[in-house]
Amino acid sequence: MSPCPTCRARWPCGTPWARGIEARSRALVSENENAELLYREAMDQLGRCRGVVALGRAHLIYGEWLRRQDRREDARDQLRTAHQILLSAGAEAFAERARRELAATGETVRKRSEDADAHDLTPQEAHIARLARDGRSNAEIGAELFLSVRTVEWHLRKVFGKLGISSRRALREALPGPRLTGRR
Repeated sequence: MSPCPTCRARWPCGTPWARGIEARSRALVSENENAELLYREAMDQLGRCRGVVALGRAHLIYGEWLRRQDRREDARDQLRTAHQILLSAGAEAFAERARRELAATGETVRKRSEDADAHDLTPQEAHIARLARDGRSNAEIGAELFLSVRTVEWHLRKVFGKLGISSRRALREALPGPRLTGRR
């Protein structure tokens, strides 16, 4: 690994992962609007790298902060996303923490049973899969759902694995049902 051109350190400073972790860390010790901007920066940066658990944790921490600010609706959106990402990534302790936080906002989230069907898609995965089935590109899906293209790709890989398929074309057969409207 070559040293960072700015500080000459031999660790991954300057990468999206490092910038995301730094922004998340700064958000934890910041207040009000500054904290919110830093949480959003963290999620943006972490959405550009392979650190899916780090992205899920950023959504979780941001959701917890929003709940403490009495912004329950905003918190629920972040906490749902965190729960889905962390559960899909196998980070069960963090997913459980997100579930408890969601419950604190007044929303109930079902626990996954040990014998859950392998084809049981999360709501986020099902939504992304339907959009992909209907011909939307990853960039279009990401723009509509406020996700990075890499996060959309990650969700689609999970969908393909759960459904036992390897292409978007196979989504048409694996996900029968009405097509979503709104496609140009």
